[in-house]
Amino acid sequence: QVQLVESGGGSVQAGGSLRVSCAVSGRIFGINTMAMGWYRQAPGKQRELVAKITSGGSTTYADSVKGRFSISRDNVKNTVYLQMNSLKPEDTGVYYCNAATSRNGYWGQGTQVTVSS
Repeated sequence: QVQLVESGGGSVQAGGSLRVSCAVSGRIFGINTMAMGWYRQAPGKQRELVAKITSGGSTTYADSVKGRFSISRDNVKNTVYLQMNSLKPEDTGVYYCNAATSRNGYWGQGTQVTVSS
């Protein structure tokens, strides 16, 4: 089994920064063999992709966060990070980590990020 544990969420004022982390454990060969992604879900809205990093290291970002958010990973710690700068109230939501292989996908429990104006 594979476990994903997010941490680092919290409350911040608009313009501030937060970094959320996702620690991956269990039966894996390493997160560098997996596609890792950060998703978020705002109240009353569908879950949406925020950023992802492939096993090859390519990154993709939602248009709404380009230039403000950065996804990275530490292959030794099996941890993925999402650095969020210049936060806006519309970035508020529960942030979920996702790990995907060619066969399976796994989700964390989520961490709340609240940005006040």
